[in-house]
Amino acid sequence: MRRAVLLCGGVALSFGLAISAQAQHMGTTKVAGAGVDVAALETLYAEMEREEHHDLKGVVIVRAGRVVSERYFNGDSAETLHDIRSATKSITSLLMGFAVQKGMVHSVHDSIAAYLPGLPKDGRERITVEDLLTMRSGLDADDTVATSPGNEDRLDESTDWIRAAYAVPMKRAPGEKYLYCSLNAFLTGAIVENATHMPLDEFAKANLFGPLGITKFRWRQVPVNRTTGQGNLEITARDAAAIGGLMLNDGVVNGRRLLSHEWIAKSLASEVAISDSDPYADAYGWMWYTRAAPVGGRKIEVHFASGNGGNKIYIVPSLHMVVAIMSSAYGHGYGQRRSQEILLRVLEAVR
Repeated sequence: MRRAVLLCGGVALSFGLAISAQAQHMGTTKVAGAGVDVAALETLYAEMEREEHHDLKGVVIVRAGRVVSERYFNGDSAETLHDIRSATKSITSLLMGFAVQKGMVHSVHDSIAAYLPGLPKDGRERITVEDLLTMRSGLDADDTVATSPGNEDRLDESTDWIRAAYAVPMKRAPGEKYLYCSLNAFLTGAIVENATHMPLDEFAKANLFGPLGITKFRWRQVPVNRTTGQGNLEITARDAAAIGGLMLNDGVVNGRRLLSHEWIAKSLASEVAISDSDPYADAYGWMWYTRAAPVGGRKIEVHFASGNGGNKIYIVPSLHMVVAIMSSAYGHGYGQRRSQEILLRVLEAVR
């Protein structure tokens, strides 16, 4: 059984972005003096419109606090809610940041047992919150291996996700090895819910979405009334860009600090090298990725949230830029490749 939360109201980017009236429709917003080759972007969009797959949904590009380009494809619009899949994990990490900032979770160095009643004491009490955030819990959970006991599909089939999570055995010592698994992000969200005594979606509304002006979203609920902290948040492309803007602006929104500098910095830090297991990233922080993108003979550092199908929130600090890409190529590798191509073409278009 699934419950979806839909909060209705206006949709806005609230980190100082100006959105022109034409951006309400299917065209492209153009801002003079933004330092972006609009003609190059139009060429890119024309190619995407002719593409065979028909599942790219939207691209929003923000530079220096202004929307410089916005385009929707294949029936989507600025108002369309889109399932960003595992890019949700990066947002769950931010919610953990708010829980720590408020003192509801004491420290990322705490044992997860302090916040998960009934957790088996078989070595997993040595797992810290930070181990979850960096995908180094040591649990026998690997989303890339179908037979893994903690594989996302096995979790998804359960009627009690907490019980299913507790049943996944330890495989190695916590902190030892990066293994991408949704179980870690689900447990991160469960800890936030337990520590704050609020459903994750409501905590997000109060602390992150509300201050950013995000008033319309859906977030999947699963049996025993848990929010899926590992995925299935539905937001608009603009609101995805607003979250990227929060990261770009070091946790500050409209001149007010929302989330600590320390949390933003650790989220975007290269905590774990993952290039040997991920062709699209060099490193992993607290549920955010980092990559040195090759553009015109140089490397540009990019941080990003990433979801199945090619859903991305890219942050490019050196260019003061955010690029949000919505895509429904779920389960298809070309979605990730296409989003990477879009990013590189956008970076090449910056003057």
